[in-house]
Amino acid sequence: MRLILLHARLMTLELVRYPAFLVPTLAFPALFFLFFAATARGETATLAMCSLAAFAVIGVAFFQFGVGIAIERASPWESYLRSLPAPASARIAARLLSATLFAGAAAALLVTVALSTTDARLPAFGWLELAVVLALGVVPFALLGIALGYWATPRGALPIANLLYLGLAYAGGLWIRPQKLPQAVESISGYLPTGRLQHALSGVVSGSPWSGADWLCLAGFAALGAAAALLGYRRDEGERFD
Repeated sequence: MRLILLHARLMTLELVRYPAFLVPTLAFPALFFLFFAATARGETATLAMCSLAAFAVIGVAFFQFGVGIAIERASPWESYLRSLPAPASARIAARLLSATLFAGAAAALLVTVALSTTDARLPAFGWLELAVVLALGVVPFALLGIALGYWATPRGALPIANLLYLGLAYAGGLWIRPQKLPQAVESISGYLPTGRLQHALSGVVSGSPWSGADWLCLAGFAALGAAAALLGYRRDEGERFD
């Protein structure tokens, strides 16, 4: 545990000192809220707040896992770390802990902006439910990010992550409600992990029970991401150390 905490601390400090990561990660979702939902009121504002909070944590998942792992794979420091007796699980756990801090900060800033500029509100239990849905709902994207990190080249990871991040957010209805998307996009929205997460967040806002179909779909994407991440890691290990 001490090793995990130390590695997480060093990783977090490194990213805090890197404005190209820190500023977009924290500010981008809040700016999106001001652009898309600053004039929203009532339930519409609350749903926008929840959906863009998901947008915030998904961004951390794709960039800190996907882009971060891809870049570190090419660094001499990563090769040195892999030669140490510390297991790969410790490095992943440290990255997860660091990502949790950034995701929490990005979501907190987004919520602060939403509460300050609109009448978005949730009951006390609603805030707890929102936190749980975000924590569970981001798992598939974190695993997909890890898979991206091990399969993509360092130069290719960033554009691919941006394409996935923005494309899934738009098509899944995190920026605007799926019903307002073009018909062709709306027809596929429900099959995307972001679409299912957005539907789960709609339930948080309306107070509806959780939908098993949403979580089964998200679990399926998580399983695919985990399989791709494991295969990518083994492939990378084979290329380096066989």
